[in-house]
Amino acid sequence: MMLQIPVKKKHQHQPETTLPANPEDHASFSDVVLCLVEKRMGASRKAFLTSLARRKGFCVEGANSERVTHVVSEGNSGDEVVEWMKRNGSRSVGAAGSGPALLDLSWFTESMSAGQPVEIEPRHCLGVTVHTETLEDRCQVAAYACQRRTPLAHKNQLLVEALETVAEEALFCGSEARNLAFSRAASVVKSLPWTVTGVIEIHSLPCIGEHSRKIIQEVLEDGASAEVENIRQSERYQTMKHFIKIFGVGVKTAGRWYQEGLRTISDLQVHHAKLNSAQQAGLLHYRDLNTPVKRSEAEVIVQVVQKAVDQLLPGASVTLTGGFRRGKPSGHDVDLLITHPTEGQEVGLLSKVICWLDSQGFLLYHSTHRNTFQTFDDPELSVTTATMDHFDRCFSIFCLNYSHKSIKRDSSDREFACEGKGSGDACDWKAVRVDLVVTPNSQFSFALLGWTGSKNFERELRRFSKYEKKMMLNSHTLYHTEKKMFLSAASEEEIFQHLGLDFIPPEERNA
Repeated sequence: MMLQIPVKKKHQHQPETTLPANPEDHASFSDVVLCLVEKRMGASRKAFLTSLARRKGFCVEGANSERVTHVVSEGNSGDEVVEWMKRNGSRSVGAAGSGPALLDLSWFTESMSAGQPVEIEPRHCLGVTVHTETLEDRCQVAAYACQRRTPLAHKNQLLVEALETVAEEALFCGSEARNLAFSRAASVVKSLPWTVTGVIEIHSLPCIGEHSRKIIQEVLEDGASAEVENIRQSERYQTMKHFIKIFGVGVKTAGRWYQEGLRTISDLQVHHAKLNSAQQAGLLHYRDLNTPVKRSEAEVIVQVVQKAVDQLLPGASVTLTGGFRRGKPSGHDVDLLITHPTEGQEVGLLSKVICWLDSQGFLLYHSTHRNTFQTFDDPELSVTTATMDHFDRCFSIFCLNYSHKSIKRDSSDREFACEGKGSGDACDWKAVRVDLVVTPNSQFSFALLGWTGSKNFERELRRFSKYEKKMMLNSHTLYHTEKKMFLSAASEEEIFQHLGLDFIPPEERNA
């Protein structure tokens, strides 16, 4: 004889709550934990069925319990049950119904009549639609890096490193087009939320040409690319890598030195006359400047500069940008933006800050450049002449004092600090590259966006602005070429809004 269950009554929907276990009820079936779906069942009917199940020795808990093994529903499809469970806090139900069994009320009724859990048969089970992700669906990747989220940790390290090596070699050879092509390919692969296991997975991805696909295929099949390995082992590539690590040395200078027969740092020390003052300082502190700067060290430098700014212009702020703002634990330099909420108050501040830092012994070298940004009669010319920025800025080598209480270092730090320094020098300091940039408050949001990076992200953001939105963007401003007007922005979010882009936080701009 079938168990008679009261007919459900219509009621107003009440939010799902976790049902507390009744300490007076004895759970006879510890390996079975029920969850009753309130949707279409109703609160009063659910309460009755819950009480009935507990009297029969069943344990009943809420949707948010991780112990649930059997989900019982009345009048719902499997897809509706999955949606309801997730909405009510379930973490155990998968999109395809993985996790606890999704059952029709008939299983519950039969179990209550039997006084124990009956065997689950196909007629008891609720079907769930399996949404199969096709390769084509998976490979829908935006064409511009500013449309993609690229976290610091990605899933295709070997592939990215191979493509970036070829991109770097192209730069060393003076081929900007090839450098951009391979850089964009690496940026796309870096943004993928899955690990590439076959070349077919990248076939329809944007920015990945035939050459890049060939390199990726070699790495996937052989673990390495012969072309990439030949580049890494070449004398020219290794020499250029060493030279461009010198403060004040770019690709053109490094290439010229290579053509002149120079190969090592020792060669440069012998031909010291070939170096300008910045390069001489860079060579002198070569080892320090090529040792990663820790976040704790960067934060100490921020404190020092903020102290100088507070004394010279109260109310001005110092913001750490670059890779540290994108979440990197270490970097090769420290980029700082300085501004004041009152427009115009920042004029002349940089020279005063430099004088203060120098008088306190913080600067080993510095080179300042005044603000050359200006608005011409043709607004577009104002933007195009400032591709990066024309702010008051100082490129410096900072003397970081290890005695600062905020810096934690181990014995290897001290050994490094001593190495390369004279016997009379103290082993409690380190040379660090620091870039100081002063920006008017009205341009701060644009400067913050530009100086946060990454380089690929910023390049793609400007390219997107120009070709997709008919706008010109740089670290000073945003200009709409069709409306003939500058667009102001009080935050990075507003710049993204102007461009019609979803806001991407700094930690996901590691393109």
